[in-house]
Amino acid sequence: MPDDPMSEFTKPVEELGRRTREYVDLRIDDLKLRAVKGLSMSLGKLLLALLFLTVISIVLLALAFGGVLLLGNAVGSYAMGAFLVAGFFAIVLLALFLLRKRLFRDTFVPLFVKLFFDD
Repeated sequence: MPDDPMSEFTKPVEELGRRTREYVDLRIDDLKLRAVKGLSMSLGKLLLALLFLTVISIVLLALAFGGVLLLGNAVGSYAMGAFLVAGFFAIVLLALFLLRKRLFRDTFVPLFVKLFFDD
């Protein structure tokens, strides 16, 4: 029996369905690749920030200890030197708290938008 006339009629629709599936699969692969790229960049920046925070914390701890020793020697009481250094860090903490929106949210939102949305 010769070719079925219906197969000639449905052939373009089957081809369209096959190409649509290929297109959707390619879009899913593209989405996965962009997600992996964004997540790896975010993780890298997070680890770098964590490393910097660790080193900065160690440096600040050493400076605070040195400040306590210097101020304690100057005023005659290491306890008073410790209170003065603690007061300085409390003022720094208050300033960071008051500037938290500008320092953190306004900085990180554009960063993550740039990472996850290329356009």
